[in-house]
This record gives sequence, C-alpha cells and structure tokens, in this order.
Amino acid sequence: MSPTRKNLVICHLYPELMNMYGDRGNVIALARRIAWHGMECRVEGASIGAVDMAGFDIVFLGGGQDREQKQICVDLKDAKGGRLRDAVEAGVPFLAICGGYQLLGKHYRTASGQVMDGVGILDCWTDAGETRLIGNVVLESRISGSPRTVVGFENHSGKTFLGEMAEPFGRVLNGFGNNGEDRLEGAVYKNTIGTYLHGSLLPKNPWLADWLIDRALQRKYGEQLSSRLDDSIENMAHEAAIKRVSRRTV
Repeated sequence: MSPTRKNLVICHLYPELMNMYGDRGNVIALARRIAWHGMECRVEGASIGAVDMAGFDIVFLGGGQDREQKQICVDLKDAKGGRLRDAVEAGVPFLAICGGYQLLGKHYRTASGQVMDGVGILDCWTDAGETRLIGNVVLESRISGSPRTVVGFENHSGKTFLGEMAEPFGRVLNGFGNNGEDRLEGAVYKNTIGTYLHGSLLPKNPWLADWLIDRALQRKYGEQLSSRLDDSIENMAHEAAIKRVSRRTV
C-alpha cells in the first residue's frame, strides 16, 4: 500500500473582486507546481464573511482598484483580521499583491482623503500619489538567503512607506517600487510577502513559488522541498523580461 501523499491547501481571498492584471495566475502557478512536486493541492476561495484559517497552508490575496478595496477592507480587517494575524504569526505563507498588499498595512489613504484601515500585518502605510507608477520592474531580493532577481509589472498611484518592523521584499534595479523614491519594493514579515508586482508574478519567478511551497511544507510536515523541476522555459521568460527592461533603460 503506497503512503498517503502530502497535500497543501491554498486559500484564495476574494477571488471574484481582487484579480487585477491576471493575479489569479499566481494561484494557478502554485497549484500546478505543488502537483508537479508530487503533492496534492486544493484551492478554496474565501469571500465576504468570517473564515476559519486553521486548515489553510498558503494564503493569496490579489490586487484591485479603490472600489474593490472599499468593498473588502472592513471585512478583511474585522471578519478575517484576527485569524489572518494568527495564521501569519504561525508561519503560514501569505502572498498579497498591490491593493491586497496595501490593505495588509496600517492604512491606505485615497486621493479623496478617505482612509481605509488595513489589517496591520505589515508595518507599512500607503497614501495616494499624484502620478501613476507604471512599467516593468526588476528587483533583487534576498528572502531566500542569496540574491535572486524578481521580475513583474507595476501599475499603482499609491505610495507605500515601510516602518521599522518591515523588511523590503527587494531593492529596485529597474522600475519605481513602493513609492518611486527609496528604491525599495514590497514588504516582508515572517512568511508574508506584500508586493506591487502583477504579471502574474509567480509563473515568471518559479523560485519564488517554490519558496512559498517550501515554507508551507516545512510548517505542515517538518520537511523541506527536495524535488527540483525543469524550469528552463520559465527561466527563459524571466531572462527575457530582464532584457526587455534593460533595453529600455539603456
């Protein structure tokens, strides 16, 4: 009798509302890579209302415009905030993109002056800027211990600033990043990553997808990800994105 296969459960927060620029592709990439690594995977959507986070191994929250952020901000903070914070403190990997990233911080102040309170998982805050920060981005990130490049696409007018308790996801090599001023992009706390990078992010950065999977595997089973996939095609897309940005900045 063969041993029971390991399984990981992904929680996709507000899939019908927060899905800008193909952010759903990150969930697809995670599920596919989990299967390719020989494990079972289940994806569960979680919309408005209280959710028990105890059964989830990876959490994902995509981006949305101000309208969608207003629709979810109270629910995210009041109905889900406490259990999300508990999950983060317990080491559950959490990836949040753009509008989702902003709402994991302390607050997001819109151009009209309205303040949407965030969950406060990340020590950062966002204020609306006067211009949009748009374009392809290349980062250098050290979350895996050694410097790795990350490619993606940003389109945001919000300007995010990090507090003392937040570490940046990466340093900007090309692009704007959090605010177009300090050359920092995203924020990291424990196994939680907030970033402005759409794209989708994970298909073009397979090492980052495996970083999330590895953290989930270690937390649930006490084992590291030992299998290695043939990422030659994904890495070609990654390198092509870097070259495309480099040509535009020469």
